[in-house]
Amino acid sequence: MSLETDLLARSNNQCELCSSTENLSAFAVEPSDGSIDQSVCICAVCKEQIEDKDKMDENHWHCLNDSMWSEETAVKVLAYRMFSRLKNQEMLDMIYLEESEKAWAETGLTAENQEPTRDSNRTILEAGDSVSVIKDLVVKGAGFTAKQGTTVKNIHLVPGKSDQIEGRVNGTKIVLLSCYLKKL
Repeated sequence: MSLETDLLARSNNQCELCSSTENLSAFAVEPSDGSIDQSVCICAVCKEQIEDKDKMDENHWHCLNDSMWSEETAVKVLAYRMFSRLKNQEMLDMIYLEESEKAWAETGLTAENQEPTRDSNRTILEAGDSVSVIKDLVVKGAGFTAKQGTTVKNIHLVPGKSDQIEGRVNGTKIVLLSCYLKKL
């Protein structure tokens, strides 16, 4: 049997998110190996809104209040991602995910939802860039001050925190707020 046939059987011929019975297809929840455990059966309306953020209709996604309790991990992961996209913290707090399920859900969100990290001039920073400190900063817990003009090479972005970077100053790995940095 094919993946789509297996998904239709599992879902009783309805969208696993909104219960629609029209225009159903298989949808791989990335990152995915293409197995049934990492795929969901969804309708064309859900698929279009998942793939194109500009076409999101918040009212359509009230259906997630039911589907978030699915026994299928891929369905819960997709519900979590949609609640995140909708910035619905109340439902995010209610959904139950095992640690591995939450890690999978957040893997898809990091690239999708995170604002780019920007320096004090609103220039986008990327991993590996070099920056300069624009103001003396007291480094809590390290006992030194990162002086204005200090260069921080080969920075790392902090996942989920678009206003922070990690870098080494005086041989110590620290987190710096990007608003006090300028890209070199």
